[in-house]
Amino acid sequence: MPETDFPPPRLPGRGRAWYRGDCHVHSLLSSGGELTPARLATAARAVGLDFIAITEHGSAGTHGAWGGIAGDDLLVILGEEVTTETGHWLALGLRPGQVIDGDYGVRDDVIDGHVDEVHAVGGLCVVAHPHAPYPSGTFMYSFEAFDAVEVWNGPWGAELPWSADNEAALAEWGRGLAAGVHAGRWRPAVGNSDTHLEGQLGMPHNVVFAEELGAGAVLAAIRAGRTWIAESTAVELAFTVSTGEHTADIGEHLPTRGEEAVVRAAVGGVPSGNVGFHTERGKAHHAALPASGSGVVEWSVGAGETGFVRVEVRHPDGRMAALSNPVTLG
Repeated sequence: MPETDFPPPRLPGRGRAWYRGDCHVHSLLSSGGELTPARLATAARAVGLDFIAITEHGSAGTHGAWGGIAGDDLLVILGEEVTTETGHWLALGLRPGQVIDGDYGVRDDVIDGHVDEVHAVGGLCVVAHPHAPYPSGTFMYSFEAFDAVEVWNGPWGAELPWSADNEAALAEWGRGLAAGVHAGRWRPAVGNSDTHLEGQLGMPHNVVFAEELGAGAVLAAIRAGRTWIAESTAVELAFTVSTGEHTADIGEHLPTRGEEAVVRAAVGGVPSGNVGFHTERGKAHHAALPASGSGVVEWSVGAGETGFVRVEVRHPDGRMAALSNPVTLG
């Protein structure tokens, strides 16, 4: 396959819709990876993903391998996992062959310049697995320059030496959300598989509401927080907040104008799960799902009570099945 066979930046005929995709994916070019690009594409189709982002460690070596593999049903976003001495981050939406340097640490005070390189080409910068328990895996930089935070990396609650501490990452992101919403700039949460091996792709992944199935549109939707995270493609979630005739979806703002708001989550694929609504005061309401795994939970929040609501759906043993970015209120 030619080294310059780059994937198309958008797929025609795929308009405004919810799309599922994994934005942290490695091939055998990355340390610990075992899958070729062709096998990754096959796996993406098998699990029902619409897009993936290829994020090799410090390399653009497989950017040119995707043109003949992606086809007209799988969007491949070019990226990199920038592996610095004191934390990893995802550079998404890079130009073909573009590589972002990672040879530095927090004391070198150069991170902003490298983030600017990505932003200059319209890309997205994502904090990767901020609480990964291995050398260089724990993220030591400020989140300030970054567009989103990976709060869910790989299987939730897995007891493996390399497994990210997702509960810690979610708690850290959640604690900063209220202040960010109040200041008018909050960083969306994302979740990715960090695939290296067979059977990992899409666990978890992002469900993104984009204007089209194109790299620019998908990254814009993630940047705006129009996304929720699913454990697998078996999990469904529709989350809205309404006042009277007005309704806001995930990542949108709902002007409440002093009215009470109705929060609604329709869930599928989580047998006997638990649905929790979270506000700036923590978990504000919860309810159980039936054994079938499908159900609707509603709750009312008073006018001026909070600046946002988000939802978490967990299995009976506490493992996460789905979580959303917030609907902001005010």
